[in-house]
Amino acid sequence: MAVIQKHGKSCSPDLVCHRENHPSDKLGAPGCHKKWPEHNTHWTRPVARVWTVVLLLGTCLLYCARVAMPICAVNMAEQFHWSKSESGMVLGSFFWGYCFTQVFGGYVSDRVGGEKVLLLSAAAWGSVTAFTPILAHFCSQPIFSMTLARFLMGLLQGVHYPSLASLCSQKVVESERGFLMSTVGSGSYLGTLVIGGAGSLMLDLYGWQSVFYVSGLLSLLWAYCMWKYLLKGEGPIITLESLGSGGPQSKLSKRHWLRLLKQPAVCAVIVTHLCTASTFFTLLSWLPTYFKDTFPDAKGWVFNVVPWLVAIPSSLFSGCLSDHLIRQGFDTASVRKLMQFFSMGVSSVFTLLLCRKTTFPWAVTFVSATMGLTTFSHSGVSVNVQDLAPSCAGALFGVMNTCGAFLGVLLVYFSGYLIESTGSWTSVFALITTVNLLGLCTFLAFADARRVDIDYSKVRHHNIHI
Repeated sequence: MAVIQKHGKSCSPDLVCHRENHPSDKLGAPGCHKKWPEHNTHWTRPVARVWTVVLLLGTCLLYCARVAMPICAVNMAEQFHWSKSESGMVLGSFFWGYCFTQVFGGYVSDRVGGEKVLLLSAAAWGSVTAFTPILAHFCSQPIFSMTLARFLMGLLQGVHYPSLASLCSQKVVESERGFLMSTVGSGSYLGTLVIGGAGSLMLDLYGWQSVFYVSGLLSLLWAYCMWKYLLKGEGPIITLESLGSGGPQSKLSKRHWLRLLKQPAVCAVIVTHLCTASTFFTLLSWLPTYFKDTFPDAKGWVFNVVPWLVAIPSSLFSGCLSDHLIRQGFDTASVRKLMQFFSMGVSSVFTLLLCRKTTFPWAVTFVSATMGLTTFSHSGVSVNVQDLAPSCAGALFGVMNTCGAFLGVLLVYFSGYLIESTGSWTSVFALITTVNLLGLCTFLAFADARRVDIDYSKVRHHNIHI
């Protein structure tokens, strides 16, 4: 039987049925729901809230496991007689693994479901974390086993955020994505605070091994609970057949990636995320050194804790605000741009205020405002990728995150060069502001919120064979 689609959306195997941005077509074409019902099924609000809490805890534990090594590095270096360069090799190996699996994690998530990838990766990196002390003690060369373990951690955790983007684009309606992504994103700050406080206490009382054991076992417990109660005990089996026949997602990504990357809105998202991720990574890396150099007598816990305490409610507020504005009828693209304006524009004002001579309380205030406003990107560019290409949001987010991570490393190194050559922090903060404004201008000029992963000119008179 052949059905002629003259109006509305196409349901051909090469394209993706969609509903979010076109309320008049909410029911879609008759053939869509029969063929791929799972791709058009959104969570109900109660289910979405449960998943939000679970994913928040998962992201929190992800950072607990990630930061365990930096917290224990000094004690481990003393025990195993590592030099500074050897400690740096262990810590830096995480980054290389983290970059390599971003795109792959999103690619797989778009085909088999982000929840499966999240579950498998959590079980894997949780196991690696729990077994890290055993690897250190039973290997004749701990430096090599720890470098390998850290590299594996990067590989396994690299799929987390692309999988979240894919899962959110497939299961969450447009007007609630900002809240989910901003809430889950705040888990990174919460995890940093938890492991910084509880981890330091365990380190002093029970030794560095306890930090890995506790964070690893809690991660495994989280994965088990997710499998048992949310996935109802269904095995997260990923086969080659499922990767090759992932429905509309796989076919779209194979045939339309080149056209997708030529879209101005997609390029704007990539450039903006590249800028905001790299500047955030640079601030994260150099702010402790800035405070130590500028205010040597200041207490470290103040500038290491206060900004993150501000970032958590700020991230939650941005998600609530963006979703509220969209539900009130404001244009989605305008809301995304507004959130990014606060993230990159207003935050840059407080970054520039650090260039002038100031007191310690004011410096902490400026840094806290900067870090808090930066979290608005969770409701801006981070969600915009799901507006543009929900059928391949995971893979596209992986591309964005990989580019942002690589530029972040380059920016960190270049910032160190500026500090040494100029002897002033003004050049670093000016560089961060410049990169932020470049990304912001690109986003304001070219960002959009309509789907671009479907070529509507080829859809209007498309024959669909059922």
